[in-house]
Amino acid sequence: MAEEEEVILLDFWASMFGMRTRIALAEKGVKYDYREQDLWNKSSLLLQMNPVHKKIPVLIHNGKPVCESLFQLQYIDETWPDNNSLLPSDPTYKRALAKFWADFIDEKVNVAARRIWATKGEEQEASKELIEILKTLESELGDKDYFGVETFGYVDIALIGFYSWFGVYDKYGNINIESECPKLIAWAKRCLQRESVAKALPESEKVTTFISERRKKLELD
Repeated sequence: MAEEEEVILLDFWASMFGMRTRIALAEKGVKYDYREQDLWNKSSLLLQMNPVHKKIPVLIHNGKPVCESLFQLQYIDETWPDNNSLLPSDPTYKRALAKFWADFIDEKVNVAARRIWATKGEEQEASKELIEILKTLESELGDKDYFGVETFGYVDIALIGFYSWFGVYDKYGNINIESECPKLIAWAKRCLQRESVAKALPESEKVTTFISERRKKLELD
């Protein structure tokens, strides 16, 4: 990366979306300035750089913001193409398929998972829905090491951050994802062998403690 380039990431440690961007930057060997954000007292820089959604993560490259984690992955892959391609080289079908599954993760996994811990009275229904969604992803994974077949890539990065939240879903959804989706757990542990993933994902217990505190403040417990 050229010396004159400035890369800043506005993020929050527990965000599975921010984890995606951290992993992608690490995979590409991009040095960046990490700036932890207080989501309940948002910084002027965050509001300036993402005035529409006012959310993290925000990737700022030479003063220009890129919002939304999946767009950031694509931007990172195209801006620093020399190391570890994230998206398949096939510009048509394989790329379209990868983007489909990443969108599925955002539209299905995230929505059902959030209902488990952020609502009251919907946990059982949301838990069943989440397990079905995860089993669909497990079926797509099949016997492959990664969703990108032989290589760790875009879909793997899109999903792996949720793994650090599995303890939350188990606790508040009264489920056991490891017994329900053993192949997915084996995939996650395989991903964790990568330095980029291991450094980006917080311990599950830390996330669970954080959510327990949030639920008390939201009067859900």
